[in-house]
Amino acid sequence: MITLRQLRYFEALSETLHFGRAARRLNISQPALSAQIAQMETFFGGALFQRSSGGIALTGEGAAIGARVRSILTEVRELESIATAGDAPLSRRLRLGVIASVAPYLLPSLLAVLADEHPQLECEVRESVTDRLLRELSAGEIDCAIVALPVDERGLETLTLFEDRFHFAVPADQADRYARRIPIRLMRDVRLILLEEGHCLRDQALEICQIADPSERAGLGATSLSTILRMVAAGLGATLIPDMAVADETRRGGIAILPFEDPAPARTIALAFRPSTARRQDFEVLADVIRRAGGQANDLAA
Repeated sequence: MITLRQLRYFEALSETLHFGRAARRLNISQPALSAQIAQMETFFGGALFQRSSGGIALTGEGAAIGARVRSILTEVRELESIATAGDAPLSRRLRLGVIASVAPYLLPSLLAVLADEHPQLECEVRESVTDRLLRELSAGEIDCAIVALPVDERGLETLTLFEDRFHFAVPADQADRYARRIPIRLMRDVRLILLEEGHCLRDQALEICQIADPSERAGLGATSLSTILRMVAAGLGATLIPDMAVADETRRGGIAILPFEDPAPARTIALAFRPSTARRQDFEVLADVIRRAGGQANDLAA
């Protein structure tokens, strides 16, 4: 017979692929974890994890079982949420995902407001790219995620948070070459430095600039907007920067921020969650806090 405890232990081990780290996450001893995994393997009649001197990995059967385990535990967590639906909003553990092009600019003000207004909340933050966050959200590994629309993942609901306008970032000593307001068509004629593939901000920039084949325009790339803007400051190209990043990213100097012609391009930031959740009230309250925190970030950038 399989128990919920075993499923949770299996989940932790399959995510960490390390007995010690999984045991610490679960706050149990490593022998206790090993014993429960061994019982599962006996039940299924074969190894679920391959052990070697280099570490552990899921076997083929383990990977197939893992998909079912995530689905079962997602439903269990939704049932557990119903039991606490009468609690005060944002008064317990919340696993929040945030895309990398939003996290460093929104989280400082957001977490400060949450700590002040909802001191009982235990907020765990995971920063990553959109596709990974949506997969984790669908699998129940996080409770909600701050992302940029559109969300292509089916079966998720969203609450719109705010609009985040884009500006054109160029080397400070080249700003005089450009008009006071930048036409979008100009983007086809400049060397754009973009985030690496997988970041939604890259896809948004390509769509805004109407570049079908970016290979000649984006010979340089990086995993963070901060790195890209240092490249811009060094005279290696130009890029797009969202409102919320302007205040932080212009402190070091070397770049000029130029506005686009109206209507200026923008991205829509939203809070995504599973429609089956019993925590909708939590997410509506969280969305209101994010809107206020996002407004603070944009005020600083203005």
